[in-house]
Parts: sequence; C-alpha cells; structure tokens
Amino acid sequence: MQEIIKYNGCFVCGEDNPDGLRIRFFAEGEEAVAECTALPRHQGYPGIYHGGLVATLLDEIMAKSVLAQKRYTMTAEISVRYKKAIPTGSRLRLVGRVTRVHGRLTETEGEIQSPQGEVFATATGKYLEAGSTLGLSV
Repeated sequence: MQEIIKYNGCFVCGEDNPDGLRIRFFAEGEEAVAECTALPRHQGYPGIYHGGLVATLLDEIMAKSVLAQKRYTMTAEISVRYKKAIPTGSRLRLVGRVTRVHGRLTETEGEIQSPQGEVFATATGKYLEAGSTLGLSV
C-alpha cells in the first residue's frame, strides 16, 4: 500500500493541524482506504458519532481516491446516505473509489464500514479538477 499525498494543515489528514483527526490514507489497488476510531469527543447525540463528521470522512475518502490517481480536485458535490448510527468507540474502515472521469469532473463513491464489513454510511461525490498540486505532500 502506498500512502496518498496530503496537505499538512488539513482537518482530516494533516499532521500539523492540532485540532485535526490526523488520519492516514492509502492507495490499495483501485481504492483509497483508511482506518480510524469514532472518538467519544466527536459525538453528536450521546454515544453516537456526529453525522457531520461521517459526511466529512466520506468526502475525504472519495477525494483521496481521486488524489491517488494524481488528479488534483476540489469537492463539487456530495450526497450521503446514513444507514446505521455509528457508536462512539467503533473502529471504522473508510473505502473510496473513482467511478467515472469526464473531462475535468471525476465521480466517486465511498463508504464507512465496521472492520467486519457492516456498512454504516455511503456516499457519492463529484470532484472538479483544480489544476495544481495545491501544496500537497506525502
């Protein structure tokens, strides 16, 4: 597995962001993958991981699936489907993949799973090419 490049100030993957999640993302075949834990300090309702962070993780894993192909893009649109509440303390596996490239637009899909493969949430996204490296690093 190859680590996918990142921006060190990013809330999700940045190592220099003191308030960030600091998740590492990897290219695994045609997919981007990552693992993290739904921390109790990120709850919405008591004991439930915040839905906004679920959407954030899905956006990031889909964006990383595009970045793994050396395409520098920005989010144009995402649609999230919440299937099951994520209990805080849960270990999570994030998976994203590119489904279609049409000129400057890349379409993706992503999901958040338990380590056993139970799906908590899915998403589709559209990412528009930004045209530069955007200050990213490994």
